[in-house]
Amino acid sequence: MLEYFVRRVLSVVPILFIVVSVVFFLMRMIPGGPAGALLGDYASAAAIAKLEHKLGLDRPLWEQYTCFLSQLIHGNLGISIFNGKPVGEQLLRALPFTAGLCVGTVVIGLLLGVPIGIITAVRRNSFWDYIGRVMSLTGLSIPVFYLGILIIIGFSIELGLFPMVGGGSLTNMFDFMQHLFLPALTLGIVMSAFISRSVRSSLLEVLSTEYVTTARAKGLSERLVLLKHALRNALIPTVAFLAIYITLLLGGTVVIEVVFSRPGWGRILVSAMKQRDYPVLQSGLMAFSAIVVFVNLAVDLLFAYIDPRIRYK
Repeated sequence: MLEYFVRRVLSVVPILFIVVSVVFFLMRMIPGGPAGALLGDYASAAAIAKLEHKLGLDRPLWEQYTCFLSQLIHGNLGISIFNGKPVGEQLLRALPFTAGLCVGTVVIGLLLGVPIGIITAVRRNSFWDYIGRVMSLTGLSIPVFYLGILIIIGFSIELGLFPMVGGGSLTNMFDFMQHLFLPALTLGIVMSAFISRSVRSSLLEVLSTEYVTTARAKGLSERLVLLKHALRNALIPTVAFLAIYITLLLGGTVVIEVVFSRPGWGRILVSAMKQRDYPVLQSGLMAFSAIVVFVNLAVDLLFAYIDPRIRYK
């Protein structure tokens, strides 16, 4: 297990280097630049050139790249071009809001998706199976921003149960959770649709295997067969799916943070993209990419724990 862990951790290093390099060069390929965005559409070419020289954007690309890597190695993410504040501090300040949204989404998605998937698999072709499949199909079809607007109208405007916008106070947990619930519910409903379909298909396949039939022939109760023998193996594809879904979830947080006006990474990235704020944009994208890489690493290690055969392949 230790050898497998070390090999998987070491494989992350070149991946992160490639991600960092791709993000840096892609930023420089975006039409326009920070100087033009900062000075406005009617700025003269001389003014833009002067500001680019001041910001160091007129230096050779390789020189900018080596300077960027040097700063990154020392833990310096740079200074925002527009507000002059350290990028690391801005991302760190917004991290609890985005992290809370991701965790809340996963919790709601699992709490809704896994039971629905189990029920629809165990009661295949029954009334509950059809209801669960229709619900999952609806969750797969509806755009997340549209669902967010519907939830705001229903829970905030009509019922007045939860706040519409904002992220709440980090020092007041109740206020933070109140502002978190609706955005997490929006993404959690969509996630539960994917989870329920994954659990259903995996569980149906496992329930038809020989070892499950043997367990039933031994006289074990259906609940014991389901929980002890079938569900654990059925959840392996779902765990793999979670790693893939994290990528979609991070994209969804950007949209939902804009819809609910949450002060998270999503809103920071959208603002930085409009302003061509290279340091903020490339640091935010690198942070998102690093999360995806480490989540996949964690899932691979979890695989090795659930199924010991994996570490020997």
